[in-house]
Amino acid sequence: MGPRQTRDSRSRHPHGLNPEDLGRLPRNIWTLSITSFLMDISSEMVLTVLPLFLASVLGVKPTFIGLIEGGAESTASILRVVSGWWSDRIGKRKWLAVLGYGISAAVRPVFLAANSWTTVALSRWVDRVGKGIRAAPRDALVADSVKRERHGLAFGFQRAADAGGTMLGIVAAMLAVWFTQGSAAELQARTFTIIVIASVVPAFLSVLALAIGARDVALPKADPASRKKPLGRPFVLFLAIVALFQLGNSADAFIILRARSLGATLLATLGMLVVFHLVDTLVAAPAGALSDRIPRKRLIVGGWMAYAGIYLGLALAHAQWTMWLLYFLYGAYYGAAYGTARALVADMVPVASRGTAYGIYNTVIGVVGLPASIVAGALWDRFGAASPFYFGSAMALLAALALIAWQPPHRAREVVERT
Repeated sequence: MGPRQTRDSRSRHPHGLNPEDLGRLPRNIWTLSITSFLMDISSEMVLTVLPLFLASVLGVKPTFIGLIEGGAESTASILRVVSGWWSDRIGKRKWLAVLGYGISAAVRPVFLAANSWTTVALSRWVDRVGKGIRAAPRDALVADSVKRERHGLAFGFQRAADAGGTMLGIVAAMLAVWFTQGSAAELQARTFTIIVIASVVPAFLSVLALAIGARDVALPKADPASRKKPLGRPFVLFLAIVALFQLGNSADAFIILRARSLGATLLATLGMLVVFHLVDTLVAAPAGALSDRIPRKRLIVGGWMAYAGIYLGLALAHAQWTMWLLYFLYGAYYGAAYGTARALVADMVPVASRGTAYGIYNTVIGVVGLPASIVAGALWDRFGAASPFYFGSAMALLAALALIAWQPPHRAREVVERT
């Protein structure tokens, strides 16, 4: 009776998202989603306005903003591999994730002392250390908590919660801006201080939620020899293609600066970000569920091609209204491709090696983020505001073409065959 009901419900939901399945998601998925939701409220309250704080209050140039943003991701990247590998080694994910979230929460008040770009860079680095520790064990715990044929839904739902928290964090920042400085064009130092103070509460609540609510999942025992086996040539090729894409995927701070270069006010820029994350939130879970029914590669290729078009649009943008449209499309890209790629990683590798695989995957993204942002900043300074987006569009198109030619391993293909 159960399997028949499952097939019937899927036929009634051809897009793959069955609302009943959301209610059946296990406790860990809900807990990890709530944790991401709360931490992203805190993070985005601060990080969304941080480029504006650097540019408007501290007078930092785009090249150095790119260095700070890219360096924050890259300098702590080695921790992602170590943390993921260690979670495989000990067979535990939860407390490594708690440690990572705790570090990010603890550093939040340090932004109050940000009176130079070096202080900002240090604070961002410590914050990313926390993310470096938590990212791989958290993703592995998401994958461990559901069956393989529901990886897409689980990662999509967690992504939706993440994006929803980001959206609310930006709304909170907008309210702080409005009540503190009204429609002033540039961010003021006291507004940034108020935002940082308000961000502390959800950060610590996120750590509390994870510590109380999550449970480690018993992993299948693997002999030491199996742990030493490589993750496979298809996985390595996939990482190379992701690196190619990431080379053109500079920090989103440059999109914020692009909107500002077209005359968008501070509140209008934050409003565009709200649209972006609202669309991301609405698209992520249905797209993840859809990826459980069709090849995940197809959604990722489509997302990367859309990204190429969006970045081309950012290069050619000449009016503020085009930025609203492009942010809308950018949110759809993120919702469709971001969680789906993480689900594909889980499909490709053995359960006992998931932490290591996610550590390597996240490290590749973080390490390439540094040259990507430095190149974007240098292109902006040398050739103008449009040039980083031409470059990003070209890299995304090349990566999409490479992914079309790439073949996933058998264990990833068999998910679609069973469903």
